[in-house]
Formats: sequence, C-alpha cells, structure tokens
Amino acid sequence: MDSGCSEGHQPLNRAAVRLWLLDMIPGLASYFLADLPPDSPLTAAMVAEACRTLKNNRAKYLANKSPEWIANFLSELAADWLRPDYKFRILALTHQRDGFSKKVLEMGLDVFFSELTYDNICRWYIQEFGDVPQFNTMVSEPQIRTRKRAYYIRTPELIVHFTAGTMPIPALMSMVTGLLLGSAQFLKLSSSEGADVLPRLFAHSIYAAEPKLASCIELAVWPGGERELEEPLFHYADCVIVSGSDQTIQNLMSRVPLHIRFVPYRHRVSFSFVAKEKLFGTEAESVARLVAEDVSAWDQLGCLSPHVVYVETGGQYQPRQFAELLAIQMEKLQTECPTGRVPPEIAAAIATRRAAYLIRAANKSDTMIWHSTNSNGWTVVYEDDSTFQFSCLYRFVYVKGVQNLGEALRAAEPIRHYVSTVGVAASDTRLPAIALELARWGALRICPIGKMQAPMLQWRHDGRPALAELVTWVDWELE
Repeated sequence: MDSGCSEGHQPLNRAAVRLWLLDMIPGLASYFLADLPPDSPLTAAMVAEACRTLKNNRAKYLANKSPEWIANFLSELAADWLRPDYKFRILALTHQRDGFSKKVLEMGLDVFFSELTYDNICRWYIQEFGDVPQFNTMVSEPQIRTRKRAYYIRTPELIVHFTAGTMPIPALMSMVTGLLLGSAQFLKLSSSEGADVLPRLFAHSIYAAEPKLASCIELAVWPGGERELEEPLFHYADCVIVSGSDQTIQNLMSRVPLHIRFVPYRHRVSFSFVAKEKLFGTEAESVARLVAEDVSAWDQLGCLSPHVVYVETGGQYQPRQFAELLAIQMEKLQTECPTGRVPPEIAAAIATRRAAYLIRAANKSDTMIWHSTNSNGWTVVYEDDSTFQFSCLYRFVYVKGVQNLGEALRAAEPIRHYVSTVGVAASDTRLPAIALELARWGALRICPIGKMQAPMLQWRHDGRPALAELVTWVDWELE
C-alpha cells in the first residue's frame, strides 16, 4: 500500500512500481503489494511487516467505525461502480485480462454491485445477528438484561483470504465481508493470468474514496504453495478463508494452527430443473432464454453455473425439443454477449467432445448436438441418458429428459455432496414441494431459472452464515 499518508504502508521500490503500473493500467497508482512488477522480490519479511501494519491500521482507522458507517460507505461505492463514467469501472472494462468479454464482465459487475445497497447490507446483518450489531463492545439489551446477561461480539483483527482464480467476484465479496466485520484483511490473490486485475481495481477504488480504510487491506500475488510467504500469514491471522479445490483446502488446513479459525469453500457444481408445466407455448421459449443466461453468465465458470439441465417430460415441448430451443437462445446470446477467450486446453476438450457427440448423434437417436459455427462459443448436447455429466465449461451444457424430479436427483446422486445451486422453473403450485425435496436431498441454494449466477447478498454461501461464522461470541453472565 502506498504511504503518501504517514499512516499507510512503507513504500516498496515505489518509482519502479509506478512506471510499470502506468504502462499496464494508465491512471492507476501503486499502493498494494499486488501492484509490484512480477519480477520484484516479495519476501516473508515483507509479508510479516504488512500483517503487522494492517493490524495497527485497523486499530486506528477501522475498529471504531460503526456497521452503519461501513454499510453506507460500501453502498455509495457500489453506486459509483454502477455508473458508466466511473473511473474504475472504465478501467475494469478496458483492461480486463481474465479472458472474459467486455459484455460478460459488464453484466457481472452490474449483478454484483446492484445487490450491494445499504438496505441489503442491513438485512444481511439482521439475518446473521438478529439486528445491526455492535461489535467489540459489551451489549446488554433490555430483554437480555432481565436474564442478567450481556454479550460481546469479537471480530477478527486480521482475516487472510486465499482466493480462487476462475471468477473475480468472490475476491470482491471477500473484501466486503471483512469490511463489514471491521477486520483488517490480507488477500492472497490467484496467480492465474488476469485474476488479480478486478480485485486490485476494487481495492484501489476503496483507497480513492477512503485511504485510511484501504490501509487496512493488503493484496498480493504469488503462485500457490509458497510456504515461506504463507507462514507469516498463519502467524498473524485470526481467521483464514480458503476458496479452491479439495487438495488446496487440505494442504492449507494441515498447516494452519488449531487456534486460528479456518473457513473452507470448496469447488461445487450446479444444475437446473425445468418442470413440464413450463414447456408450453411461448413460456417454453422464455424459460430457454433464462437457462441460456444462466449458462452464459461468466462463461459458465462459476460454481453456480449449470452443467446439466434436467427437463421433465409431459409438456408441449419434449426435452429434446427444449434443447433445440435452448440452442437458439445460446446463439442469440453469443451475438449479444460473446464468449471470452477459451484456453487452448479447454478448446481442445470442447473439440474432442463435439466430435464424439457428432458421431454418436449420426448413429443413434438418443443423442443430438447443436453448437456455434466456426467457434467454441457454445455447445448444447441432448441425451436420453439422465446420468449427470460434468461440462467442460465455456458454455457447454447438457440437456437430459427425466420423468420427474426424483429421477433427476437419482441421476445426480454421485455429485450430491458437491452441489451448490439448483435453478428451478416450475409453477407456483408445485414450487414449494420441489424446493422442499431439493432441500432434503442436499441442495444448498434453490433459485429461479435465470438467477443462478445472481445470488442475493444475504446468500448463505455453502449453506453457512458468511458473517456470523467468522466472529466469536462472549457471554457475560451476571449472576
């Protein structure tokens, strides 16, 4: 972090850093460790000093901020990010290097920041704490005082986040979560190409609005498994949050001391279910459009993106006909919101799968395939076999016919413990029973078709309270 103010971090080769950054993103000043040029050395001593500085700055500039003040600050910042002329939004849309097309990124930013309002933040606090909380002070409310008891909510001094590389929004959400708890934060960002750009821009937007608040946040980039750099984080952290594969989570968890709270978010998968009553007339076309939007959002790279669409038989449109409707909408969306850069290894996987399904479709009536012409933009595969299949992502989706929801859940049983979201299109009369069956089966989030990649701010990620899980409650019994 830049220390143009005396309260910030100590400057680190500041002139060289600024020249490199101005060449990369014009108008972006250097401030965070992540702003260092790739060839600049990053040492364990630098990481340790950053952690100590973060804790000191938190005590001076963040710990005394009320939740209402933080909510107001974040909501105003979010409103800025929704403005087409906002400097950091423009930088994000013109300097993206994470592979997403400009339109995909633009839509993703709008979805995220439109949820980050003052009212939504207060609803989130109330959902998790029963009211807008008072942190780090003894609280004795009238109804509690009658029982001669008070409480104290202790928030982490320093939260360390290990972010994944596929999606930029979770890193932004990590920063929001830490600020809402009044905690200093160190984000170890993914070293995947371009994965750090949007988190850095968001952090810089915080610095531009409230420099002292930004002095409580640090971002750095290094390849995973750099134990020497990670050890200082585990020494100073009160809480470690990890998003990643099971292997990444297990490796880090084995090294985090037991007294430090460890919060893992593993990779998950999602699917959709379309009930037969939604497969009549123009409504079927509307549902196909919404499914296409779910598949296309963030190019299907998020854990909330559907791999498979289960379509109930018995409607005017049979499942394979619905697959054709979906293909039409996928082509329309490709024109409106094109797929971003597809990595060579994924392009090869898409080509291999397409070739296999084209051969199968030419020889068997139980398989059909539609795909974009002369590109890897999108692929729709229909199969009679209802077995769940993992997509190779980048808008490659399966449509499978089922007799009912029960058959869909039996087909998805092998991945039941990995399922995050199920998008549902069903009538108002059937929806409550469907939601109950999905909840009992193990789904963690149930939402309307078209909203799979647009969770509410108050969403309980992986079925757990995102804020309340990070605090410690202290009870004061007065008798």
